Amino acid sequence: MFLNKLFSPNSGVRTKTVILSGLSLLLLLPLFAALLDDPFLVDIASRILIYALVAVSLDLILGYGGMVSFGHGAFFGLGAYVVGILSHHSYEATAITFLPGDWEGTTQAFIQWPLAMVVSGLLALMIGALSLRTSGVYFIMITLAFAQMLYFFMISIPTYGGEDGLNIWERSEIPLLDLYDSQTFYYTCLVLLLICLWVCRRLVKSRFGMVLQGCRQNETRMKALGYPIYRYKLTAFVISGMIAGLAGALSANHTEFVGPGLMHWTRSGEIMVMVILGGMGSLFGAVLGAASLLMMEEVLSGLTEHWMIFLGPILVLVVLFARKGLYGLLIGKGADNG
Repeated sequence: MFLNKLFSPNSGVRTKTVILSGLSLLLLLPLFAALLDDPFLVDIASRILIYALVAVSLDLILGYGGMVSFGHGAFFGLGAYVVGILSHHSYEATAITFLPGDWEGTTQAFIQWPLAMVVSGLLALMIGALSLRTSGVYFIMITLAFAQMLYFFMISIPTYGGEDGLNIWERSEIPLLDLYDSQTFYYTCLVLLLICLWVCRRLVKSRFGMVLQGCRQNETRMKALGYPIYRYKLTAFVISGMIAGLAGALSANHTEFVGPGLMHWTRSGEIMVMVILGGMGSLFGAVLGAASLLMMEEVLSGLTEHWMIFLGPILVLVVLFARKGLYGLLIGKGADNG
């Protein structure tokens, strides 16, 4: 039932085969890691799932809405900082000074993670409300400016580590689950990614998604048809920011560290490369793009510290000869994206 919701009625056999093969690989990966006696594979795969989640969030507005946001790292980093700050005060048993009352934080995931999504969503609402009144390069620069403002703001706060970042001494807690166990954490990330894919899939195939895609293709015509495109785009921007915040919360637990580098514009650029590499306008392509980029980084960085030199030509070739990205190459020309 759940798998049927991930596919559109027009999905071809090749598309379904690619998606089911990828899902099977993700489900069985911890087993392969155990057979190979290489638990580090699970750790790498968890990182891939987290970045796949934030790449899906960007693809929602970039691939379907045509909104080129260079500030997505801000939502990702803010979600991580929410978890980091709450865990820090819980561990130190100190009150959070910028909040009313004497709340000493918490390590409960059902409080931390939704709060990370809400805070990131509020930031997205503020940034989107201003930046979406512009378009093109002006939109790109405004989102970039806000992200850099937040980056330098976090550097200026010594209470939470400043430029050095903040160590997290306690991971989030979920009843009956041990998130310190790498396999448990991996499957938690996988479940959240599948849920977000399902939600985004339903969104882009709904009336809301059709209007969003119409704005990408011809915004003037959508205005003439009477659609309040500003509200549609702002809603998508906020949803995207909330998903990125959730990915940030998972990243904070995965690395047990948060730092302002998560908000830097280069991080936003990496997320955009993932979407372009996998294929814009295909949610599953964002997952493939994240996996491809991070695996290339893992392999090539072992050969040279200048591994990005190899990434550049690969990205150029994908843009020139695979307009729908790596996912488009796999499912074939003219096939539905899933």
